[in-house]
Amino acid sequence: MDQLAGTFVSRRNEDIALDMMKFIAATTGFGKTQAAGAGFQGGSDNKAEDYAGHLLDLYTRCLNTVNGKR
Repeated sequence: MDQLAGTFVSRRNEDIALDMMKFIAATTGFGKTQAAGAGFQGGSDNKAEDYAGHLLDLYTRCLNTVNGKR
């Protein structure tokens, strides 16, 4: 029984928030660019910096949620 108790390690809130962010981003397609289609696309240029910024914002929201903040 002692061996089993050692397998459950408490996780830091930051790790939980990171896993939550990865799950949300992967399942919703968060921040992905849309497939190019024919015609004018409106000039929306989704740069890598913008994508990284969105992911950081999502991580902050996840961390606040895990910490019980709004």
